[in-house]
Amino acid sequence: MQADALTQTGNDPLDIFIIGGGINGCGIARDAAGRGFSVALAEMNDLASATSSASTKLFHGGLRYLEFLEFRLVREALIEREVLLKAMPHISWPMRFVLPYHPDMRFESDTPVSRMLGTVMPWMKGRRPSWLVRLGLFMYDTMGGREILPATRTLDLETDPAGRPLQDKFRKAFEYSDCWIQDARLVVLNARDAQARGAQIMTHTKVVSAERGGGLWTITTEDTASGQRQSVQAKMLINAGGPWVGDIIQNTLRSNSSDGVRLVRGSHIVTRKLFDHDKAYFFQGTDGRIIFAIPYEGDFTLIGTTDADHTDADTKPECTEAERDYLLNFASQYFATPLTTDDVVWTYSGVRPLFDDGAKSATAATREYVLKLEQSEGAALLNVFGGKITTYRKLAEAALEKVTEVFPGTKPDWTAGVPLPGGDFPVDGLESLIASTRAQYPFLDQDWATRLVRAYGTEVADVLGNAATIDALGTDFGATITEPELDWCIRKEWVRSGDDFLWRRSKLGLRLTADQASAVDAYITAALQSGSAKAS
Repeated sequence: MQADALTQTGNDPLDIFIIGGGINGCGIARDAAGRGFSVALAEMNDLASATSSASTKLFHGGLRYLEFLEFRLVREALIEREVLLKAMPHISWPMRFVLPYHPDMRFESDTPVSRMLGTVMPWMKGRRPSWLVRLGLFMYDTMGGREILPATRTLDLETDPAGRPLQDKFRKAFEYSDCWIQDARLVVLNARDAQARGAQIMTHTKVVSAERGGGLWTITTEDTASGQRQSVQAKMLINAGGPWVGDIIQNTLRSNSSDGVRLVRGSHIVTRKLFDHDKAYFFQGTDGRIIFAIPYEGDFTLIGTTDADHTDADTKPECTEAERDYLLNFASQYFATPLTTDDVVWTYSGVRPLFDDGAKSATAATREYVLKLEQSEGAALLNVFGGKITTYRKLAEAALEKVTEVFPGTKPDWTAGVPLPGGDFPVDGLESLIASTRAQYPFLDQDWATRLVRAYGTEVADVLGNAATIDALGTDFGATITEPELDWCIRKEWVRSGDDFLWRRSKLGLRLTADQASAVDAYITAALQSGSAKAS
């Protein structure tokens, strides 16, 4: 199957062409299309195929960034949590985090707060006193304002259920709020909304060259499956290439920009379910770093992340044995039952494309996003560095502020509070929606209905159509995957392989055998070749 065709009306150039189908590119495409710009986006692989599907999957302010005095970044992210919750209550939800406290806890030695405390309180020798942790959490509670999320409270781990999986030495904890997000689905829903507002979204389409001339960009793309090439002109080019942003600057655009990107690998492990409650843990190590242990996909626990420099964007990031063992050993300093490699069911790793600010370590490198606008020969270029998934919408607004310099009279910000596809229901209305879905489709059990609503929200009826029985759904591929759902994702969500569906549109790959996964892939391949993905 060929990539989506790129179209250009008459001889009129596009307003904006975007390279990169991660969260930044798709977020910018949605915002720009909603303001009336003609927009095209090209992604050389699947949507969210790199960094944006390999995060720790949190909408959070970044508690540890307070130690780096990144107050603007933290405040913006804290404010955004609730803005985003209201726009996507199906794929995002509040989560409570338990931070166990012990007097032996240490600061990372090179943070500004650690250096200041070492100067004024040298006897602390890098320890985190309880009052300082609580002060940080008080700031975390108040910096962004809260309407939905509850405040921090102190837990007695000797009596609270959150203490049961932990070692006996942990007797006290602080519990605070952040949010969970299905990261890859967030990207796809932004792409869908961008397309609905007029943007052209092209997957498996690589930009092989882009040249300035006559006040325009001439961009040549290549279908990565067929090799077919086509060209289009645009007034502005936005490089949101994620880990490849530097390579695009140097090799695709042949720009003289001196701005650089620092690639930082973050690895995660997924284990068997380690605890029964629905809270996550925030663990602080003796080396000053932090990791999370988070309930994951019902039957698993997600543990991560690491921070390590990654040398080449074209080298697939993988969780090394050393990173896996580091995470296992780190978590074992907290859990009463030590973890071993036998507990690990899956690992994944992603590369964060951070702006190179010259920081000594990968952990210390800034998480602030940086937008650099270049205008030459009348053709504008915007390079996008860094960013956090929590602030993707604000990054898109900041990018459109840069676009205003190229297109005066740009329409104002509009995305705050506007729901993504399937998210048009109250933030506290999930259980009601699950109940009404089960009433409409009585053959769905609670777990199946919950999974569908968490993925598709108010669009579940569009996915399942008029099915009145399980038999009407056709083949059962396992893990509640059926033909109508695969057909929907092929037609509406750019699914072109089993991996697209099993590991990005969902994480159902964790639940299938190799043979079942092959059957899903074969169905998708056959549907694409025949054009037979059925309408609901």
